[in-house]
Amino acid sequence: MTDSVVTRFAPSPTGFLHIGGARTALFNWLYARGRGGKMLLRIEDTDRERSTPEAIDAILDGLKWLGLDWDGEVVYQFQRAARHREVAEQLLASGQAYHCYATQDELKAMREKARAEGRTRLYDGLWRDRDSSEAPAGLKPTIRLRAPQTGETVIEDQVQGRVVWQNESLDDLVLLRGDGNPTYMLAVVVDDHDMAVTHVIRGDDHLINAARQKQIYDALGWELPSMSHIPLIHGPDGSKLSKRHGALGVEAYRAMGYVPAALRNYLVRLGWSYGDQEIFSTQEMIDAFDLPAIGRSAARFDFAKLENLNGHYIRHADDQSLVSMFEDLLSYLPERAELKAKLNDTTRAQLLQAMPDLKQRAKTLVELIDSSYFIFADRPLSIEPKAAALLTPETRELIAKLRIALETVAPWTAETTEAATRAFAEANNLKLGAVAQPLRVALTGRTTSPGIFDVLAVLGREECLARLGDQTPG
Repeated sequence: MTDSVVTRFAPSPTGFLHIGGARTALFNWLYARGRGGKMLLRIEDTDRERSTPEAIDAILDGLKWLGLDWDGEVVYQFQRAARHREVAEQLLASGQAYHCYATQDELKAMREKARAEGRTRLYDGLWRDRDSSEAPAGLKPTIRLRAPQTGETVIEDQVQGRVVWQNESLDDLVLLRGDGNPTYMLAVVVDDHDMAVTHVIRGDDHLINAARQKQIYDALGWELPSMSHIPLIHGPDGSKLSKRHGALGVEAYRAMGYVPAALRNYLVRLGWSYGDQEIFSTQEMIDAFDLPAIGRSAARFDFAKLENLNGHYIRHADDQSLVSMFEDLLSYLPERAELKAKLNDTTRAQLLQAMPDLKQRAKTLVELIDSSYFIFADRPLSIEPKAAALLTPETRELIAKLRIALETVAPWTAETTEAATRAFAEANNLKLGAVAQPLRVALTGRTTSPGIFDVLAVLGREECLARLGDQTPG
């Protein structure tokens, strides 16, 4: 392949980067990266009322967090309005477009009549061949494309195959509104052309737009980019993806503790098939991804599958990188500020030491944070009600005796503390569990925790003896 492949991701900043948009960005990124090409980023902010700086920031942050970089500067569509108007005027001058002076009432009547007659073409060509001298005074005209009225408009789509529209059912679409603002249809064509985009990869909700945009390309004598319209993502029940199913912004997945590599891996397999392989490194995705392998039917979102995949990535991640991800997530979650404040050289080292055990049990980074609570707990520990029920006078006496037995342990490791605890249990004719569970409650305040001897090793002698001392009588 040459390095001439240019894709683009072109979100509208009317909300966060949702999961479907993230997958579209990923597909564009993989296709370009796998062919030595470029992926460009264009913010389609022509809807001035709904486009917000916050949404733009969220889209850029979401892409960066996912690890999807783009080439060159971000292009903002609204800033290119003068260029879009110039092209509309060019089409007008060449006779490929015309001024339309239809009033809102006339347009409404046309639409109602067309629908009543079952026609999809809603504009009846009222001003297509009329002279502007007949125009009502004071009315600013729109500029409409003089679309072909016979024959077919055809897209050879890499995912959908050959798609055909009858021109008699397509409108003379508006290119420039009466207020001089370009329409989305015109802006997209001009921007894709000027940005030298070779491959348009987007959701199949844009398929009808492809027909209209092809007519603009033809009128301008420009070459149409390769088109690929990918099916949308549905919920597990097959209905349109909603928030209930997981149609959330990428930032929500970040907050829930998913790691970027796992989310990328999950998204690439939503609709794209590559044998039975489920786990892909980023390089494997780049090498293998191709457009014809995308299915035509909607992909189904499966939270359980994503969670399992995320657990796989956490288990196989380097311990130090997990500590970094842990810290990054704490910085991202305001409600975890108190925990973030407790990160220092000592707790980081303890977290790193605990990570081999912690990561075996966690499916998300949030679970990882929750299971590491014992490292950051303040003394005296807050004891959960279920755990407090185990702290009877008898078990407190047991903890006091165990504390004495542990005081002489050296060196202080998971192995040496386990040996001492087992010896203590045998000497007192007790099963290990009868000693380990009160020990767990005294050290963590809970009935469940990572392996108790790992907890002992991570907390260290001084902290363990102090916590045990807090729970002993007198």
